Amino acid sequence: MTETITPVTDVVIGRKLWQEWSDYWPQADDPFGQWINPVRKHVVSQTLPDELGWNSSRITTNPMDYVNELRRHGDGDISVVGGIETVRSMFLAGLIDELTLTTHPVIADHGRRLFEGDIAMTRLRLLHANKTEAGNAILTYGLQQQG
Repeated sequence: MTETITPVTDVVIGRKLWQEWSDYWPQADDPFGQWINPVRKHVVSQTLPDELGWNSSRITTNPMDYVNELRRHGDGDISVVGGIETVRSMFLAGLIDELTLTTHPVIADHGRRLFEGDIAMTRLRLLHANKTEAGNAILTYGLQQQG
């Protein structure tokens, strides 16, 4: 997990996930907390205030334009961590170069799907496969658009 997140300097995150994380992670002192607390967080929300704290700022312009600008002028990797609507919209806009999926060893009886509806055929190329001590599978894919 550390290999995956170390190069990330900016995180794009949806409102719901930001609210959940901002309640928990600022007090956490484990490896993920040590990474997520100082990293710059860019929140996709129309309802949160502009001043958020926790090294976070609300995206006040079109999120796709904002992320394009961040890609052009950023100084490290950008991670889109969720929620599912944020990841899906960034993927459909062609703003995601690599897709890292983490599978947790838990069986749920229902849930939302990342890819559903009218999504163009996209081939994925496996770039990395890792397993954590907790049994999570971390799979990183490169995207290859099919025309």
